[in-house]
Amino acid sequence: MGELYVLDHPLIQHKLCILRDKNTGVKEFREVVGEIAALMCYEATRDLPLENVTIETPIATGTFKRLAGKKVAIVPILRAGLGMVDTIIDLIPSAKVGHIGLYRDPETHNPVEYYCKMPPDISEREVIIVDPMLATGGSAAAAIDFIKGYGCKHIKLMNIIACPEGIEVIQREHPDVDIYVAAVDERLNENKYIVPGLGDAGDRIFGTK
Repeated sequence: MGELYVLDHPLIQHKLCILRDKNTGVKEFREVVGEIAALMCYEATRDLPLENVTIETPIATGTFKRLAGKKVAIVPILRAGLGMVDTIIDLIPSAKVGHIGLYRDPETHNPVEYYCKMPPDISEREVIIVDPMLATGGSAAAAIDFIKGYGCKHIKLMNIIACPEGIEVIQREHPDVDIYVAAVDERLNENKYIVPGLGDAGDRIFGTK
């Protein structure tokens, strides 16, 4: 079974409180989403392998650590996932970015794919799928299916807020995928929104309704 990591660092929790506030404006909301994504990325990449290299500092020659092994790919689920990408790229400039476009059918609430574009070497990379909300789990499960279809073996899912229903879906359908979240909220409401949540993340990031 994949692990569930709830990242309860005080800085993350403080920034999440700002996101939840209905009075937080678009500019601040967008910035804070990026800040939380960067802090979460710090934890989600804790297990990246290192190798020893010998370099010369201005003072002396020494042996030090640098990243080794598989490189990283960030795959946002469009469109809200885009809000989490730039700050992660700031931390990992060599990461490549794939995109999965999904929307939720208003009648069935099932995910429908409308776009999918991946780096050509995606199967050789450690993939982190990002989306602010893990609600029903349908979109995330479908995105993981698509990524596995490219031959990817090392996949993580990173969400700012999740609910028990969505977590259960991912752990049932993709037991090999670790989940990183900043908070696990109470439940889904009748409209499949997370309670208490923060509303529609995409609308609040991009200022749409």
